[in-house]
Amino acid sequence: MTGRASRRSPAIQLGWARRPSDADLETLLATLDNGGLAAVAESDDGWQAFFDSADARDAALASLEDRPFGVTGRAVDVPDDAWAERSQASLTPIRAGAIVVTPPWCLDDPIGTSPGVQNVIIIRPSMGFGTGHHASTRLALCLLQSTPVAGTRVLDVGTGSGVLAIAARRLGAASVDAIDPDPDALASAAENLALNATTDVRLLRIDFADLDPVAGPGRYGVVLANLTGAMLGRFASRIGQALDGRGRLIASGIEAGEAAEVIAAFEQRGFAVEERLDESGWVGLRFRVAGATSPTGSTTR
Repeated sequence: MTGRASRRSPAIQLGWARRPSDADLETLLATLDNGGLAAVAESDDGWQAFFDSADARDAALASLEDRPFGVTGRAVDVPDDAWAERSQASLTPIRAGAIVVTPPWCLDDPIGTSPGVQNVIIIRPSMGFGTGHHASTRLALCLLQSTPVAGTRVLDVGTGSGVLAIAARRLGAASVDAIDPDPDALASAAENLALNATTDVRLLRIDFADLDPVAGPGRYGVVLANLTGAMLGRFASRIGQALDGRGRLIASGIEAGEAAEVIAAFEQRGFAVEERLDESGWVGLRFRVAGATSPTGSTTR
């Protein structure tokens, strides 16, 4: 608008002469994500990675010096409208099992009506949070679909865009508590809940270390935690305590090299792995209390 300066967002311009492998790009994304990554726009010769603040951007840029990704990186400030244009051009629907996650401008894409699709979830990209297209989110969505969710009370730890909370309700959860310490995440999740006409989801601004007050007098039948391997290990006790004795925990955001450590952290607290999925160097896990009966009738050990 005339007379109003365009808001600019801190970003890293990443470039490469030859596109790195998918595994290297996933590792690059994980490194950036530890620095407060908000969103990524991709082109043929590089990425623009957007951050919540200039400090988060600068910390992520410094972290790249420790790993030989074979890419160049420099700090830039990008007008929000330019980012939005590129997002609409580059983001397309993705499928995870019987669920399709789509930006609102791709609702007519035929993937949403392809055989086997049961739910289409609309996620609007924002400068605050991503789109649900990361491998860790797909793994969590796939594990959620093989978990008995109907009629349960669900906790989504680190809800971000709210995609897992919305999926849980679509799969029949009685209610969902979605927590995140970042108010921008909760604003993004609220917008996506409205886009999907999703009710019975309570958004709470709460730190991951303070889960006890959330659970209140009851516990949860399903806990979703798409975080990082380090955070899962750090908060394993708190996350585990939020689950009832017969429920399931879905943990994602785990790099393959972290999986053994995350599994050990939860096994020490009485949980056993019920299912594991791997994709492009990322791992998703479903746990339940050791000795409890699994969905197939077998007993976890």
